[in-house]
Amino acid sequence: MKKKILIVGGVAGGASAAARLRRLDENAEIIMFEKGPHVSFSNCALPYYLSGMVSTSDKLILNKPETFKKRFNIDARVNQEVVKINRDTKTVSVKNLITGETYEETYDKLILSPGAKPIVPKLEGIDNPNVFTIRNVVDIENLREYLTKNKVQDIAVIGGGFIGIEVAENLKLANYSVTLIEFADQVLSPFDYDMAQIIHKELYDQGVTLVLKDGLAKVGDGFVETQSGKTIKAQAVVLAIGVRPDTTLAEDAGLEIGEFGGIKVDANYQTSDPNIYAIGDAIEVYHRLTHSPTRLALAGPAQKQARAAADHIYGIPNRNLGVIGSFSLKLFNLNLAATGLNVKSAEKAGISYDYVYIFPNDKVGIMPNSHPLHFKLIYEVPTGKILGAQALGKGNVDKRIDVIAALIHMNATLEDLKDLELTYSPLLGTAKDVINNAALVALNQLEGRYKEVKVTEVRKLVQENAFIIDSRERHEFNRGHLINAINIPLSEFRERLDEIPKDRPVYIHCRSGQRSYNMVMALKHLGFENVYNIAGSFKGICLYEYFNDVTTSRKKIVTEYNFT
Repeated sequence: MKKKILIVGGVAGGASAAARLRRLDENAEIIMFEKGPHVSFSNCALPYYLSGMVSTSDKLILNKPETFKKRFNIDARVNQEVVKINRDTKTVSVKNLITGETYEETYDKLILSPGAKPIVPKLEGIDNPNVFTIRNVVDIENLREYLTKNKVQDIAVIGGGFIGIEVAENLKLANYSVTLIEFADQVLSPFDYDMAQIIHKELYDQGVTLVLKDGLAKVGDGFVETQSGKTIKAQAVVLAIGVRPDTTLAEDAGLEIGEFGGIKVDANYQTSDPNIYAIGDAIEVYHRLTHSPTRLALAGPAQKQARAAADHIYGIPNRNLGVIGSFSLKLFNLNLAATGLNVKSAEKAGISYDYVYIFPNDKVGIMPNSHPLHFKLIYEVPTGKILGAQALGKGNVDKRIDVIAALIHMNATLEDLKDLELTYSPLLGTAKDVINNAALVALNQLEGRYKEVKVTEVRKLVQENAFIIDSRERHEFNRGHLINAINIPLSEFRERLDEIPKDRPVYIHCRSGQRSYNMVMALKHLGFENVYNIAGSFKGICLYEYFNDVTTSRKKIVTEYNFT
């Protein structure tokens, strides 16, 4: 008997499910409903229309209803909103948003892929015509048209998540004056606070005004007001505070909702009704590292879920390993990527962890376009199991994070990462890749071969007048150093051992941590037991301190910054 399968939502998850269903069954009747005017558009590419990187909005649309019909014999209906699920009769009620007509369609199986809705707080002025959210092609067209038509110059972007960051970047590239307002103390929460400082510096250096630890309170005429009372010029406002699962249909139909507000599904993406599946941003998923439910609004997992749900309808088994959360993005001259747990999520999950932060070059140093790659690796203590990683730099951060993501899926440890054989070319990488290097440092740390303090602890050490050795050469020291550091270069320390105390902790740094590590190990062999390497060293300290220094009135702990 021919199956009739209905799909609610026609973007990443819905369109992928429809295409997979057709490949599995040429005879099935497949109908896909999308309440907007477009199906199968590139949601993640929407912000790039603002800067002209995507030249026309038409290019954001990947497939049209006619294409689905001709290529796949799929009935893709746009401007058609499913307003009710009638589980007892296995029908849905659909409203044609053009004509206002309401009709019903029967189903054998139903797949929900409604996505997520932007969070819009109830504030004064929030309904003004100059306030926008970004969810689809129409939204981005309306924003760009408004900016052009009204000759807008100052724009406030509210929220420092993925959408907010990408919108702010592309508006700045289009030569607008942009203020990014974030309620938390950092942007991009999947990154830890220390890594976020590098992102903050990039935004600051590119001319984006970044307001942290403050939220939107009011939208006025040509300005916004924050919760702290700041008034910021803004003729247009983009709300990117976050999204919440669009669960209205599911809730009205009595389907079970999970503890984080998403539709609850099983390993095969079936809801509490076995004839109804749910995928994408609207559902809760299982996190394989924390062993708990979570939400993950990413296109890649949505497409995998779409395939798994379609397969299950036809009796094809699916191995659900859970999610770890892997992503990458570009921000001006900086590439960003991360996977797995960060320090905050490891702590929240009650996992015993430690981490390393290093930044060796991503290519052989004498080669063109060789740049430092800032890499943070989080691992479980005492097992050495890899929990997550974060990478920032001008080079290929994504390929390093992709490798770590694969290792996490294989339950790999630091030993596995240390021994991993990777490709090498002087123009593309280094013989001992960044991630191999991170594993070696982490193993030294895990096995107690040396002690270190994190870059986050240095300000306190300086304020307490700790004994800090700068092991760089004198000309490097003279270009900028910690205000209370003593310069004992690695090339001189063996002749100056009498200057190094044994009765108090000694903290050593260089530029990146390599020379200081060598000094720490040598001093340890010479009987100095209370010596610590400063992770990140002077460059890491400068990057960590810079943004907060230049945007507040606090006292610097360096004489001059040095980012080279």
